[in-house]
Amino acid sequence: MAFQLGEDNDTGMNEMNLIPLIDIMLVLMIIFLVTATVANPSIPLNLPEMTDEIHPPPPESVTVNIKESGEIVVDNRTVTFDELHVIFQEKAAIDKKTSIQLQADGDTRYDNVGQVMKHASEAGLSDIAFVSKD
Repeated sequence: MAFQLGEDNDTGMNEMNLIPLIDIMLVLMIIFLVTATVANPSIPLNLPEMTDEIHPPPPESVTVNIKESGEIVVDNRTVTFDELHVIFQEKAAIDKKTSIQLQADGDTRYDNVGQVMKHASEAGLSDIAFVSKD
């Protein structure tokens, strides 16, 4: 004859209590963050020093717009191919590094773009930038 005092609990503990472990990890994380900022308060940078040297200005640029109709507009002035050739010659005489900002309408004939590039090449200007929409 067996007798029993209290509850019948032979299964034991099925789960582990993680709350104390989480508390300890949070405290350790806070301590780590505080000590990390105190130990290294700044980031070492090797900053450049200023000089009194004057840099030359960037080369001048000429804006050439070619419309769909074949009109050529240089710096808001409509010109012919002959006038364009003279303008390029004058700019090249001043500075061979003058850049050309070439804006062509999407429906422009390639022949017109090629003519502008030919006149620039004949004048000795080789820095041509093709400008498009964003």
